[in-house]
Amino acid sequence: MNLDDFQKTCHQLKRPLLVISGKRGCLTCGYLSMASFERNQDAAAIVRGVDTYQDMLEATVQEVSSHALELGVKPGMTGRQALELFQ
Repeated sequence: MNLDDFQKTCHQLKRPLLVISGKRGCLTCGYLSMASFERNQDAAAIVRGVDTYQDMLEATVQEVSSHALELGVKPGMTGRQALELFQ
């Protein structure tokens, strides 16, 4: 998957805080709270145990906001599959 069409954010903490954002939603690491995405009515999916963008693509989605569910994103799919729906 070519990530050039996505906005990528990385903050180096004890582990990296990673976000890949598309036009319709974002894929994030476990640093961020699903409650915040729900409160702001954003489409988001969370993967855990990742250190790189490539890890995010291969990881299993653990949590999904209600707006992401409306786009077809579901827990259990890969980060790559979620991003395809967030493009």
